[in-house]
Amino acid sequence: MAKEVTKDMYIGEVLKLDPGLAEILMQSGMHCLGCPSSQMESVEEAAMVHGFNADELVKKLNDYLKSAQ
Repeated sequence: MAKEVTKDMYIGEVLKLDPGLAEILMQSGMHCLGCPSSQMESVEEAAMVHGFNADELVKKLNDYLKSAQ
């Protein structure tokens, strides 16, 4: 089964796919990946809170996953 990030996934789920995704999230302004609220916040919600485009972030995350295979 291929790994793929979607906007409705929780940040905690995304990090379980590949630890390398943390770097991309942090570059997007999400510096508190270990805090409890981030574990239950979707990619789309996090994008809204941090002021970035969720579709662009999902693309970056999935591009990383494809290149890591």
